Amino acid sequence: MTTDGGVSLACWMQERLRRFETCAEAALPPSGRRPQRLHEAMRYAVLGGGKRVRPLLVYAAGEWAGAEAAVLDCAALAVEFVHVYSLIHDDLPCMDDDVLRRGRPTVHVAFDEATAMLAGDALQAEAFRVLADAPACCEVRAALMRELAHAASTAGMCGGQAIDLAAVGQRLTLEELETMHRMKTGALLLASVRMGALAGQLQGDALRALDRYGDAIGLAFQIVDDVLDVEGSAEALGKTAGKDARQDKPTYVSVLGLAAARARAEALRQQAHAALAQAGAAAERLRQLADFIVLRSH
Repeated sequence: MTTDGGVSLACWMQERLRRFETCAEAALPPSGRRPQRLHEAMRYAVLGGGKRVRPLLVYAAGEWAGAEAAVLDCAALAVEFVHVYSLIHDDLPCMDDDVLRRGRPTVHVAFDEATAMLAGDALQAEAFRVLADAPACCEVRAALMRELAHAASTAGMCGGQAIDLAAVGQRLTLEELETMHRMKTGALLLASVRMGALAGQLQGDALRALDRYGDAIGLAFQIVDDVLDVEGSAEALGKTAGKDARQDKPTYVSVLGLAAARARAEALRQQAHAALAQAGAAAERLRQLADFIVLRSH
């Protein structure tokens, strides 16, 4: 399916990702600036690939909302910097103790634990610096910073990660599992959609529709991750496969089983589409991204 005058999703993604990578290259501190090792680690983590789902959601929602491209660049950078910081910390020995991320050694393996910790800390600060310097009015800058802060807080990503660590070896109900993942994974994906919309100062029913859409895809993304952790390979995923089962973590697969987990992800994809039913062709990129998230193989 195509939109924007016949431009396919693949071409649209390629164009937005090229723009994002250029912006990220320029926004990150140069590796030659002191402290060089820290800056090298930050660039290694951010510029090392990835699906960039969160920036793509920012761009798709923001283009629907009519936001300025330069403001969307800042929102996309900020949300990805926070995401990458969370990955760096998640891979540390005190957390999941992983050695592979995006097909390469994790930051603490490629550098060292202290540098990895500081790289994550610095990327979180860089995220809010980018938003503070965004070429937008103070109300929009404040709204973007507020949205990202709430998504990364103990009510969002950090709180969800704490619950996840405490749940190792436990048996959670489906409701408990979904609460954890709406916080740990879903909050930042929802924030990506909302930040794109807020960059264009979208309000009212349209923003509420995007909330429903973002809530659905945020949970669907984690369910698909859980399925792929069982079915995928390290080569395809770019990270260690099967680690959830080895670490005895509660997942959608362990709670529901593979077939039911896949069915739940598909139901959430349909919910995401339904949330945008009144939006018409303007929201087609968001619908396509919902399909991309749920139907992906890695």
